[in-house]
Amino acid sequence: MATKTHHINPAVVYYTFGPHPPILHIHPGERVTAGTVDARNWDETGEQIPESRRQAAPDTRLRDSNPQIGPIYVEGAEPGDTLAVRILEIKLNRDWGWSALNPGFGGLVIESRINGPTGLNAALPEQFYRWELDRERMRGRLLLPNSRLKHIEIPLTPFLGCIGVAPRFGQVIFSMAPAEHGGNMDSPETRVGTMIYLPVFVHGAYLFFGDVHAAQGDGETGGSAIETTAEVTLEVNIDKGKHIGWPRFENDDYIMATGSTRPLIDAFRIAHVELIDWLVTDYGFDRLEALQIVTQAGAARIGNVVDPNYTVVAKFPKQFLPL
Repeated sequence: MATKTHHINPAVVYYTFGPHPPILHIHPGERVTAGTVDARNWDETGEQIPESRRQAAPDTRLRDSNPQIGPIYVEGAEPGDTLAVRILEIKLNRDWGWSALNPGFGGLVIESRINGPTGLNAALPEQFYRWELDRERMRGRLLLPNSRLKHIEIPLTPFLGCIGVAPRFGQVIFSMAPAEHGGNMDSPETRVGTMIYLPVFVHGAYLFFGDVHAAQGDGETGGSAIETTAEVTLEVNIDKGKHIGWPRFENDDYIMATGSTRPLIDAFRIAHVELIDWLVTDYGFDRLEALQIVTQAGAARIGNVVDPNYTVVAKFPKQFLPL
């Protein structure tokens, strides 16, 4: 029997992760395809989506960044399970993307656009950069009028800046913040071919995804990736009774665990403890011996150092796992 695929065009995008009214109910093994909206609410045609398509809250003002597709209710998912989401396709559907420098935002500033000014340094000037995306060659081109080089071209490696589920304890978390539920991890590892494992905290899991990046360096140092849109296809399954503490990833070469918090060293610690837990529970390693081999053979990537929580991805090569 062919795998069932749901094609969705949601009436509303969400700026918070939580148990909102589901836009779709699916069963394990089914697929979902949807077009995304970029971090500033431009759609695949380059038009801003209307207010009627944006999540609203009667009692507060929402930050309308990183619009999410969802939530998708997964039948049979229960607290204590793990949602297993394979990224099958991220098909760029616009020939340009943008990046920006924003006053008080980014990895090199002290001023905080989110938490308020500190008065400790001057804010960056606001800048907007338009990248031309060659989707056939999968290259991005940016003009550099003030530099000797005059332009630069880089490879495109599309990924989901955001993917996650409804958080624990009835929380509702805005789409700029990563945590145990996933969210805005900004990890280039969440690309086609990767399996994303997400802890389930509520019945139905309530899966969200969005914030496609055409490319991004580790850390998202300036505060924005190459922000764009894509048609995304995911396949969703459940690992019944499989408990994990934080999102995990797996591709052909690595198993990976994430940690998202501040300061950065604590995100590093969380990710590596989660990775060691994985090696112990699933692969039969002694805990201290697992720490030793991670120390010598592990790798780590910084997803972001710009969000309310920073994200670190701890990686372990699958070539060293037992058969």
